[in-house]
Amino acid sequence: MQGPLETISHRLVLPADANHHGTLYAGSLLRFALEAAYAAGTRGVGPTANLMLRRVVSVECRRSVPVGALVEIRGAVLQVRQCYLVVGVVGMPLAGHDLPWMDALMGFVQVDAAGLPVELPAGIATAARERLWQPLADRLETLSQTRGATAGWIGVGFDPPDRS
Repeated sequence: MQGPLETISHRLVLPADANHHGTLYAGSLLRFALEAAYAAGTRGVGPTANLMLRRVVSVECRRSVPVGALVEIRGAVLQVRQCYLVVGVVGMPLAGHDLPWMDALMGFVQVDAAGLPVELPAGIATAARERLWQPLADRLETLSQTRGATAGWIGVGFDPPDRS
């Protein structure tokens, strides 16, 4: 049953979404997950949402999905910071299976018209304590201890491109 903080997406896996084995191609899986995460994040933020994907924090694919399968992907906001939020998505178990076929954590930043980060509105609810979302919330907590990738690039200094 859907919780009050969740979005639910359904997708039919079409031949255009498949790899050479006739199962869901990884690029299509990422597109499905991103679309579900963006919908959940936008719904969570409300009418002022202007989200930009900042990072794919984690993606796990546990099972191949055949062409013709109708998949259900649930999404919910799990963490909110000043201008950044993390959305979890879960590909609900396929018929005859008891584990999600995929799950992911995706981070979004709220941006202004110029594409610069701005503060998120107050009061965005999270589902991190809901039973379905606990495994992803735990993974997010572990991964949150890792320093972001941007810090490593600061001060590297790149030579301007040769335009001659």
